[in-house]
Amino acid sequence: MPLIRKGGDAPAPTGGDEPAGKLRSTSPDERWAAARALSGRPEALASLTAALATEQDPRVREALLTGLARIGTPQGAAAIVPLIRSDDASLRTGAIDALRVMPAAALAGPLDSLLSDPETDVRILACDLARALPAPQATRLLCGLLAREPEANVCAAAADVLAECGEPDALPALAACAERFVQVPFLVFALRVAGDRIRAQTPVQDG
Repeated sequence: MPLIRKGGDAPAPTGGDEPAGKLRSTSPDERWAAARALSGRPEALASLTAALATEQDPRVREALLTGLARIGTPQGAAAIVPLIRSDDASLRTGAIDALRVMPAAALAGPLDSLLSDPETDVRILACDLARALPAPQATRLLCGLLAREPEANVCAAAADVLAECGEPDALPALAACAERFVQVPFLVFALRVAGDRIRAQTPVQDG
C-alpha cells in the first residue's frame, strides 16, 4: 500500500471547522482531506491516532498512517504498532509500510518490543523492519533476539537481515544460535551464510 499518493489530491478542509473535527465527518472525502491537512503535525498525534482506531475507509486509513509516519516520533510509531496484529491484511500492510519509512530514532523503541512479541509472525515482521535501523542498532537488537528466540523461523528471519546489515559483533551470536539449533539444518545453513557474508564485508586488519 503506497503511503504517498501521486496526483488527484483533494484540497484541505476549509470553512469554520478545524481539520481535527472533520476527522469525524460522515464524508470519507472530508476525513481524507482532514487527515492530509494534519499530516506530519506533532500536535495532531492524538487526533490522528483516535481516528485511525475507528476508520474503515482504506483511503482515509492510508492518509492517517501517512500522517503518523510523517510526524516521525516514537509516539507516532507506538500508535501504529498495534495495527500489525490486525486481522485485516490491508491494514497490517499499511502499518508495516508506515513503520518502514519512519526515522530510526522513532522506530527503535517500538521495534524492541515487537521483537519480544508473543506472536511468532509479529517477531518475524519485526526482524524485517530492523533493516531500517543503523547497522550497529540492528545488530544489537537482532543478536539479543537470537540469544533468546525459541522459534527457528524467527531466527532465520534475523539471520537474513544480519546477512545484509550485520556487523562483526553478530558473529558470536550467530555461532551460538547455530549450536543451539544444531538439529535444524536449514537454520544452521542460514546462520552460516550470514556469518560468511559479515566476514566477507569486514575489512582485514593489518598486523
